[in-house]
Amino acid sequence: MNSHSSALRDFTVDRRVWLLSAVSIAIGAGAAVLAVLLLRCIALSTNLFYYHRLSLAQVSPAGSPLGHWMPVVPVVGGLLVGLMARYGSDKIRGHGIPEAIEAILLRGARVDPKVALLKPISAAISIGSGGPFGAEGPIIMTGGAFGSLVAQWMHLTDAERTTLLVAGAAAGMSATFAAPLAAILLAVELLLFEWRPRSLIPVAFASITAAIVRIFWLDSGPLFTMPALPSEQTATVAVGALGLGLLVGLVAAALSRMMYGFEDLFERLPIHWMWWPALGGVGIGVGGIFFPRGLGVGYDNIADLLHGNAPLSLLLGLLVAKSLMWAFSLGSGTSGGVLAPLLLIGGACGELVAHVAHASAQTQSLWALIGMGAMLSGSLGVPLTAILFSLEITHSIPAMLPLMLGCISAYAVTSLIMPRSILTEKLSRRGFHLTREYGTDPLETVTVLELMREAGEQPREHAIDTDLPEIYAFTDETSRSAAEKMAASGLPSLLVVDRESRKVAGSIGLQELLLGRQRSIQREQDRERVFTGGR
Repeated sequence: MNSHSSALRDFTVDRRVWLLSAVSIAIGAGAAVLAVLLLRCIALSTNLFYYHRLSLAQVSPAGSPLGHWMPVVPVVGGLLVGLMARYGSDKIRGHGIPEAIEAILLRGARVDPKVALLKPISAAISIGSGGPFGAEGPIIMTGGAFGSLVAQWMHLTDAERTTLLVAGAAAGMSATFAAPLAAILLAVELLLFEWRPRSLIPVAFASITAAIVRIFWLDSGPLFTMPALPSEQTATVAVGALGLGLLVGLVAAALSRMMYGFEDLFERLPIHWMWWPALGGVGIGVGGIFFPRGLGVGYDNIADLLHGNAPLSLLLGLLVAKSLMWAFSLGSGTSGGVLAPLLLIGGACGELVAHVAHASAQTQSLWALIGMGAMLSGSLGVPLTAILFSLEITHSIPAMLPLMLGCISAYAVTSLIMPRSILTEKLSRRGFHLTREYGTDPLETVTVLELMREAGEQPREHAIDTDLPEIYAFTDETSRSAAEKMAASGLPSLLVVDRESRKVAGSIGLQELLLGRQRSIQREQDRERVFTGGR
């Protein structure tokens, strides 16, 4: 390696990161305002539907005085959402996060302005009329749409528009849950499809800004309080957390299959999809008769679970009624998120196990938190986000170690038995595939000098011209850089030049690049025993 190896950098980033960061700060503030407005709209919608009043008070549909008219409300809400989707934009249907992923991967990070307007309105109607959904999916999509619209006004690349879209999405989640770090990790694990400074820095600025701005209307967190936990956890707790994670992983897989099973059922109906959300509303209404606390977002239920000692009726209601109501109605294609329902169902799993074991209220709250984190980790396939999210919404640091065990074990189960997460399955059903594994490109770890044909090895048809062409590779740059130059220029091979002497040292072509890839395959497939014993 020559003296100019310092030309290689750890990261591919340039000064445009400052422009994107400045814009992301503005997007973070705007997305926080939009998140607060959507939460207010949900509260207003709930008051209009169930209490027939103009109010922004946070209320639960379960306390409505409507009596036997309550089951009708979700049907009306579903009908309104169906009409908005049919005559406005069908992109408002669904969870929100899959739609953001689709916009990133398939539409150049371009979101229709109609979606930016109709998605939050439809979500407010759907949830406010009793839909058992979370607000986070629509808020993430709304924040992402805002970031995309700002990006579309600027002269940016596809990758830069993606960064601003994800910045808005992360800001929306950060403002909703006062969880800025988890929002950044969710962006990395689920939306960015890369871990690079060029995107991570602007997204982080947006998320932090949103967390600061939300304090003016909401508070600084934690969103939910828990009883004080002992600072040291026992081996019994560790083993129990591991087992609970495995159990919740199986439940997460079952929930995903149940929801998409209902979606398949709706697909076979002989009526237009516009009417499906209204039929989903029928399921919500019927479930609400037996379990009124299953209506709406259910943040009050999450608070009860995390306080510990929740009644058995609430736990069974969340596991059975809430699960069925959520899966059936979301399968109908209405507008709503998955995060809050998954928290509820996972928390109920954890606390039910503790309830059966006759654990104390303090211990029950710990198992509820582990169940929540494990459910997010397993069903969404985001273990790091799940761990930090659970800690940020509760500020319960003593729960960290058992929480980590539960989240990782649930992730191990679902990554083995589920080909796709509950979110990416939606994209697969639309005919698209994406991989969510991050790894260093093998060509990034091999220099051109290691793969090139030297000057004396050139076949006649690749004879070297001493006059340097416009496009060539340096001996000390990565093979990935050479591959990108070949892809951009359409050339099957490049001359290789020594950076210091500016003389031609050889050439590199597709065959040599494949040798670089072959090294990675050998590392994955070749097995050997390193220590074979002495003789």
